[in-house]
Amino acid sequence: MNSFRAFRVHADKSGVSAGVEELTLADLTPGEVVVKGEWSSINYKDALAATGAGRILRTSPLVGGVDIAGTVISSEDPDIAVGQRVLMNGGGLSEVRDGGFTEVASLPAGGPIPIPDELSSRDAMLIGTAGFTAAYAIHRMELNGQRPANGPIAVTGATGGVGSVAIDMLAGLGYSVMAMSTKPEQADYLKSLGASEVLDLKEFDFGKRPMEKGLWSGAIDNLGGETLAGLIRNASPNANIAAIGLAQGFEVNTTVMPFILRGVNLLGINSVDVPRELRVAIWQRIATDLRPRHLALMESAALTLDTLMPAFQPYVDGKITGRTLVRLS
Repeated sequence: MNSFRAFRVHADKSGVSAGVEELTLADLTPGEVVVKGEWSSINYKDALAATGAGRILRTSPLVGGVDIAGTVISSEDPDIAVGQRVLMNGGGLSEVRDGGFTEVASLPAGGPIPIPDELSSRDAMLIGTAGFTAAYAIHRMELNGQRPANGPIAVTGATGGVGSVAIDMLAGLGYSVMAMSTKPEQADYLKSLGASEVLDLKEFDFGKRPMEKGLWSGAIDNLGGETLAGLIRNASPNANIAAIGLAQGFEVNTTVMPFILRGVNLLGINSVDVPRELRVAIWQRIATDLRPRHLALMESAALTLDTLMPAFQPYVDGKITGRTLVRLS
């Protein structure tokens, strides 16, 4: 196969470097499905990997990108046919194997799944890992009894990718959403996605007692740290708190009281290792009852491989609103 272009990350003791390189299929992690890349997207983990702000790569070098959508050009996977539109998110992309920022991807059998007919490849990546993570969190919460009638859902990191899609999905299901953000100037954006209320996280008082007044019946948290502890303290009886991110910190200072006296449930959300059958089912929900209604509002930019690098630092600095697409071909 002829050479193609990919955005590759090199990490060693001296630091991290990244940029576009000419590769061949032999340079990529071996896989059973070869895909012509069409679209990808930027996620927080991609920014951490490319800038060196977080230790994401477990081997080096690797093509970056935890997302990819495209068309199959060869397949040894009996469940995936040549010419089929597929996507892959998570599954070790850009962690233990080459990822999705490439014109041609080599993917493992069982990794790529068909893109639902209701979604274009572009929309699938505008949703991407961020949207899949939000959908998985909602799915887990609903399996645990979450319903709109229970009360409002708090969403932290509301202007980011996961937060934006979560607000849209929740509102579409009929939930009242309390968007919590350090960017109160984005209130109009958050309300346009469906937020019923926008709270300034910098000014919000979570209180200090082991349990405070129950303010929400559930939460999707992208921050961790003190914010996650505050969400737990202020949760209503039988609330479901989905822990997704740790942008604020990985330690949680809490007590067992909300769990044993109010029956609060803390759900850890790991979107990387979701079994294939469940992944397919969640993407089908994303294409139907969980489909975001305001994708166009969430799109902050559509980049190319050549314009990727400057886009990562704003993610690390928490200055991004919505979702960033990457055109691969």
